[in-house]
Amino acid sequence: MADKVRLKTTPATITEQGDAWILHFPRFGEEGTHYHTYGLLTPYFKGLGQGRLMATRCLHPGCPVSRGDGEPWLPPRADCPDCHQPMVWQEIPEPRGYIYAYTYVERGGTGLEIECPYYQIDVKIEGVGTILKSYLVDRTGAEGKPIEIGDRVRARFRTGDEATHTCLDLYWELI
Repeated sequence: MADKVRLKTTPATITEQGDAWILHFPRFGEEGTHYHTYGLLTPYFKGLGQGRLMATRCLHPGCPVSRGDGEPWLPPRADCPDCHQPMVWQEIPEPRGYIYAYTYVERGGTGLEIECPYYQIDVKIEGVGTILKSYLVDRTGAEGKPIEIGDRVRARFRTGDEATHTCLDLYWELI
């Protein structure tokens, strides 16, 4: 499908150490494998591969900002940036929102794992206090018209054999 974004990547191999994922990215052959751990943010990436969007929020009553009832954060944080206490995980059911900002990427840099051209978008998700950067799967917008700030979008996920085990497993499509 010429109007849909495609990935130019190989799924990472995963090993686990305790509750944390360790990813093995085979980007440059065996000698160029990059090892990376998601550490305390592993639930976010596990969730993406399961078709679930996991956020974190601060429920610490002593927090000067959340006062124990913080809004969800995406991307997630392990610790609250305001009170430095551990955040709590929460699923965002049926994530929807609108395009807050966008860039049309015609040529990417070295190592870009998305086929150009594509829209890189910032999404304001309903019920979430932060704005998430991701990409739109439809290159042309609705009915071939360019996309606009405010266009409604819904989350979609690469799961199963399509999962890359990275942030690329979350993408958005126009509603």
